[in-house]
Amino acid sequence: MALRPSQPAALSIAGSDSSGGAGLQADLRTMTKLGVHGASVVTCVTAQNPGVVTAIHPTPAKVVAAQLDSVFSSLPIRAVKTGMLYSRSIIDAVTQCLAKRKRVQLVIDPVMISSSGTPLLKPSAALALSARLLPLAKLVTPNLDEAAALAQRQVREPEEMRDAARAIHERFGCAVLVKGGHMKTAEAIDLFYDGREEFLLSAPRAKGVSPPGTGCTYSAAITAFLARSERLPGAVELAKQHMVEAFSGVFRVGRHHFLG
Repeated sequence: MALRPSQPAALSIAGSDSSGGAGLQADLRTMTKLGVHGASVVTCVTAQNPGVVTAIHPTPAKVVAAQLDSVFSSLPIRAVKTGMLYSRSIIDAVTQCLAKRKRVQLVIDPVMISSSGTPLLKPSAALALSARLLPLAKLVTPNLDEAAALAQRQVREPEEMRDAARAIHERFGCAVLVKGGHMKTAEAIDLFYDGREEFLLSAPRAKGVSPPGTGCTYSAAITAFLARSERLPGAVELAKQHMVEAFSGVFRVGRHHFLG
């Protein structure tokens, strides 16, 4: 029997979305599409659909730690992304594990609130995220509201995206991708800054659809390309291209739209 081809491996540390549009489900679907084996650590089980989150059950921190130990003891993980972390104890468990694995590239999607408005990060967890986990990151991918919280200033227009990215980089030392999908501009624009290189990414804005999991998919795509040994700026550009393709393939299930 011929040897099967090998795939790089990446890890998603995030919450489970029962409707399959966001969270771990979106992350693993994206990694698979991009030729990367996706492992997962479940931080929370949620009851949700694209319109509302009705319940959140956090995973005990010791179980999060056990999942992490199991994955890293068996798989050659090249890149990691975090999504919904929810509590300080979960962030502490994740930080303790990743601090020992400095060669693993970490992408943080600082999930603070759902698209339907449900808080997904406790206030004490937000402090732990800033103090402990963000300094370990290679990249952080905030949306406009999250960038405003991390930069401690308003972010409502392109020039403010630039100021926020520089403030976040100075504060945490990692590269920044400020996602401007919710900005009222003709195109969907994002701004990347890593302390040396800065560029704007733009794409035609999808009209009439607002599928869940766009931020999850974007950060998962970046993580997958990093696992495939792309340099960070190239991984970000390729992930933006993937998002364009995902929006072009949006499909409907019942009355909800999902990324293709």
